[in-house]
This record gives sequence, C-alpha cells and structure tokens, in this order.
Amino acid sequence: GTNIITLLAVVKDPVSRTPALIFEHVNNTDFKQLYQTLTDYEIRYYLFELLKALDYCHSMGIMHRDVKPHNVMIDHENRKLRLIDWGLAEFYHPGQEYNVRVASRYFKGPELLVDYQMYDYSLDMWSLGCMLASMIFRKEPFFHGHDNYDQLVRIAKVLGTEELYAYLDKYNIDLDPRFHDILQRHSRKRWERFVHSDNQHLVSPEALDFLDKLLRYDHVDRLTAREAMAHPYFLPIVNGQMNPNN
Repeated sequence: GTNIITLLAVVKDPVSRTPALIFEHVNNTDFKQLYQTLTDYEIRYYLFELLKALDYCHSMGIMHRDVKPHNVMIDHENRKLRLIDWGLAEFYHPGQEYNVRVASRYFKGPELLVDYQMYDYSLDMWSLGCMLASMIFRKEPFFHGHDNYDQLVRIAKVLGTEELYAYLDKYNIDLDPRFHDILQRHSRKRWERFVHSDNQHLVSPEALDFLDKLLRYDHVDRLTAREAMAHPYFLPIVNGQMNPNN
C-alpha cells in the first residue's frame, strides 16, 4: 500500500524457530532531530504522505492504532515516508468493542483514556492531530501526561472540561472515580495561545483550522483521512504534486 512499509520475507532461526520479519530499509532520520528542522511546507508534505498511508489502510478496513513519530520512518533526503509497526493494527467491525490498551500515551485518543471501547479509524486521526500539533507548535509531545489519567487532564486543559462532560454524556460514559480529584475545571483554550516567536513561521489559519478538526473529543467529529487530504492546509502540496515542475 501507499507509504506502508513493505514486508520482504519471513525467516526462521533454525535452532530457536523464532520467526523474523524482513522489511524494506528506510534511511530514517530520528524525528527528535528532524522535526526541529522542518519547514512549513515540509510538515504539510510529510503529513500528506502519512495521510496517504492512513487512507489506504482505513479503506482496507484496518486501524493502525499506534500512530506516533517513532512509527513514521522518514528518509528526508529522498522525501520518502513509511508507516511501520503494524503490531497493534486491527480490522474494524462496526459495533465491535476493542481493547483500549493500544497506542502510546501521548497519542491516545480520549476514547481510550475514558475506556470507551467502540472506537474506530478516527482513533488514528486523533494521533495524527497530536503529531500535527507537536510539529507546528514545536512542542513534543503536545499533550505530555505523566500517566494515562494525567493524559486526559492534559487534554482537558486544552479542549475544556465542559466539552469533555458533554462528550461523556453523549455516549453514557462513566468516568473512573480517580478523575474526580484531578480533573478540576478548565476552559477551552484557543489554538492561537500556543503560537510564539519560535513557531509562528509554521502556523497559519488553515493549519489551526485543520488541527481543530482533528483534535475533537467526539471521534465522529474528526475528519477522516480522505477528508483531511482535501483540507485547504494541503492545497500547496496537492498543487505541487499535480504540477511537479513548480
């Protein structure tokens, strides 16, 4: 599939019988170094490439469930991106309850943190939103929780507690009693609050609009991968790929 790591072979150790998967090689640059150097255009370019992979796997009925920088290999010299580590991936069946112990803490959607099991592909779109926020605001990770409970608190400090309770009510979700002491009350913050002199060159009205349509409590409100690719944020990329001579 597009921008999905290619499995070349499976070999077995003759003695231990341990199987090993052999994948294509990607000359990856560590994201902690790379993300600090990316331009506005490059961020748009790589997120568009990542969306191609997500749109492909979602269209095949698969949720990745562990989208994060460590699982996005980027060969910057060749402008090549590959989505790797399909160990947590799962087929989506409407109405099925899934394990919430997936994804990595900083990229876990609210549905995982409140133990809502009927999630779907939109979980990956939350994780993508976390990556977008960390890239344009130069804040890695964007939601920096110390544990899974604190992770929801960090999200609520940005998206608001009233909005959180409205989401919980809609799905009849009972919050773990442990949250009552730590959640407190927080108003929704404007995305502009995270813009400062070091990151303003990466932020635009369309970037904030795109981010706002990904980082939503309610998974049904998030853009799909296909919808995301049609967002104005990617117009420079789409125009560039249609007219490669630009």
